[in-house]
Amino acid sequence: MKYTIEVDRDSCIACGVCYSTDVYHFEGDNDGKSKVINGSANSVSKGTFDDSSIDEAKRARDSCPVNAITIKE
Repeated sequence: MKYTIEVDRDSCIACGVCYSTDVYHFEGDNDGKSKVINGSANSVSKGTFDDSSIDEAKRARDSCPVNAITIKE
């Protein structure tokens, strides 16, 4: 299944919950703000995936305290 993950980096508070919950899709930048692995570090970081780890991505999305993560299937 193909899905797209977006991180609104302007809303991100650099708490690290997403990339500690899901190491397959998220990483922190030099300031600790989240970005999608292999995604840009602009105001919105975006990536498309075709793997079986969508449940981890959804857990990270649901754990984000500022709702900065969107997943579209």
